[in-house]
Amino acid sequence: MEGKNNIVFPAETLDLVKKIIARYPEGKQKSALLPILHLAQAEWKWCSPEVMDYVASLLSIKPVEVYEVASFYTMFHLEPVGEHVIEYCRTGPCCLMGGVEVYDHLKKRLGVETGGTSADGKFTVKEVECLAACGWGPVFQIREKFYMHLTKEKVDQIIDELGK
Repeated sequence: MEGKNNIVFPAETLDLVKKIIARYPEGKQKSALLPILHLAQAEWKWCSPEVMDYVASLLSIKPVEVYEVASFYTMFHLEPVGEHVIEYCRTGPCCLMGGVEVYDHLKKRLGVETGGTSADGKFTVKEVECLAACGWGPVFQIREKFYMHLTKEKVDQIIDELGK
């Protein structure tokens, strides 16, 4: 099945989508939404309205059902993002451990505000509610990797390494 603007998974990914949908009882294909959204984001780097419409068509659900889920979870990007998405924790424990200063330094270093992408397209900075690492703050996450006990110096090292 092809979506708007020729949005379509490669054959190999489409086979995987079919296997994921088959895990669930008939009529319960919506249960496959999260893993398929992950595949879509991996393929197109973000979940555009056209991508979400395509996912809805694959699952025979309404597009709004996909929009609701994608907009609820911060792990899904609803706008284009940089190569590395830095999600920083904005909650009390991280802030008490110096997070505000560290995150201000991060944004200044990259020349962005929260939600922005660096001019070189390498980094997007997103604020998240909690990363469940309260004892190791301040903390941010890039994909599956956590960076803990952050300082301005550690932030500079991380940015220098990933910016290569």
